[in-house]
Amino acid sequence: MKAVLLDGSLFAQPEMKKLGDTIENLLTSVGWSVERIVLRDTKVAYCLGCFECWIKSPGICRIDDAGRDVAGEVINSDLAIFLTPVTFGGYSSQLKKVVDRLICLISPFFKRIDGEVHHKARYEHYPSLLGVGLLPAPDPVQEAIFHELIARNSINLHAPRHASHIALGAVDDKSLQTFVLENVPGLEKAEVNL
Repeated sequence: MKAVLLDGSLFAQPEMKKLGDTIENLLTSVGWSVERIVLRDTKVAYCLGCFECWIKSPGICRIDDAGRDVAGEVINSDLAIFLTPVTFGGYSSQLKKVVDRLICLISPFFKRIDGEVHHKARYEHYPSLLGVGLLPAPDPVQEAIFHELIARNSINLHAPRHASHIALGAVDDKSLQTFVLENVPGLEKAEVNL
């Protein structure tokens, strides 16, 4: 099984590194391969909103940069992990830029999903989605927005399964490990020393 971990930290934050390390170590300990992409070190341009990836070059962004590679890693994985400091309930600017560029992974055509209109899938396989956000202290409003954002993005990205977790200040490894074990397909019964 393959996971891609998109690290949306804006600068070297020890708490974000610890979150990423905990997730990566847990997944690799049970045989997953993990591609960790630190987005601040990856040259990805902003989406132009030109829709060429829908109508001119289906599935391929016109911008020839690392954004194409990141989209390829996401669609070819079994699990996409959005790791981000929570900013006004949303993603960091680095992660948001990449999520916008994932539009090439869906079709420009529409269908109803649970009574709502959403884009059709372009591919047969899509990864499950885990969102892990970091807040310095509890903030129920931002936490609720983050959980809803992950849920809504999972619909748009046709994720077969999704879950979200908020880490507060000092990272609690056991809480994060339990979250990952309970929400990654196939890990529910994994034998891991917590």
